[in-house]
Amino acid sequence: MEKQYRVVIIGFSHMHINDVAAHFYENPRTDLVAGADTIPLVPELKEGTFTRKWNLEFCRTNFKIPKIYEDYREMLDQEKPDLAVITCENAQHLEVMYECAVRGVNVSIEKPMAADLSMAMEMIRISNTYGVKMFVNWPVTWRPELHLMKDLLDEGKIGRILEFKIRVSHTGPLGDGAKHPGVKITAEPMTNEEKARTWWYQSKCGGGAMLDFCCYGAMMSRWLIGKPAVAALGMRANLNTQWGNAEDNASMLVRYDDAMASIETSWTTYHDLVPVNCPMVYGTKGAMTAAQIDGKDCVKVILPDGEEEYYYPPELEYQYRDIACAFVHNMDTNEPVHATLTPEINIDGMAILDAGVRSCNSGRLELVNNWAWQIG
Repeated sequence: MEKQYRVVIIGFSHMHINDVAAHFYENPRTDLVAGADTIPLVPELKEGTFTRKWNLEFCRTNFKIPKIYEDYREMLDQEKPDLAVITCENAQHLEVMYECAVRGVNVSIEKPMAADLSMAMEMIRISNTYGVKMFVNWPVTWRPELHLMKDLLDEGKIGRILEFKIRVSHTGPLGDGAKHPGVKITAEPMTNEEKARTWWYQSKCGGGAMLDFCCYGAMMSRWLIGKPAVAALGMRANLNTQWGNAEDNASMLVRYDDAMASIETSWTTYHDLVPVNCPMVYGTKGAMTAAQIDGKDCVKVILPDGEEEYYYPPELEYQYRDIACAFVHNMDTNEPVHATLTPEINIDGMAILDAGVRSCNSGRLELVNNWAWQIG
């Protein structure tokens, strides 16, 4: 008889939980047995769409979570889950992950892995010490065209990679007309003061566009280029949301040993002039990007002579469909999960982000640290 896996949710501040929880609810091998929010560093003023209390109620109602605890530690002790889905503020990832690990509970952490590199490294140490599995969930992991893109790049379809580019932008997590996976409605209007009291716009909580959006480019450039980065140059600013103290726009230039990456992010964009969240890769023998033709996701390749080729991805195998399937398959077989979920890729992504943040503060190009050079 196949085992049923018990899953709990810790933290409802990240609206991605509304999509993530749906996958565990719909998977016949996982049972959502309980949930608990963390204590916010900054109390919210409104229970509007995509705020923490709204997310909790949405998940409780739509995914029939039988019990909500006031204290997530008590929940872990009482429910003894196989997995904790962690979707709290970035700054709380280490604390929550530790409480899970000491109880032998595996964790799935919503991207980014942590608020900084030191925190991410400590999480890996804890995972190894207590022998628990740690996954980092990315919405982009489940896009078939990106799997195909990686395969084509590794086959040398456009030669050696020279440059990676990406732009990730919208009006902000709670901005005008904000829409997020798993929920059909858009964000309801909130005053500046109400938005300012959410963790998204508080630097000490791990908020801001740089951690939220530059993390995509950091991780994907590392994954697609296939090696750790060397250095990064960053710039961030609070251009239009000064009622909060986190940046709403950020960019990074990342240096690899024989390639470079350009990452643009914004929380102040109503309409984009270029494809959003679609990596563009330039090589010695052409260019490649994720695209959509007649409503179908695909990979577009432009060869040196200008000829265009389109490749359509096959349906993904079970373990690559969503985080719930990945968890079940890994627990059943102990086969490796997708590279983008692993601590190995994510620590390199965090190292890029860390260098970018340090560069924002210093105004200089900063080296990307690793286990040997990151102290503390």
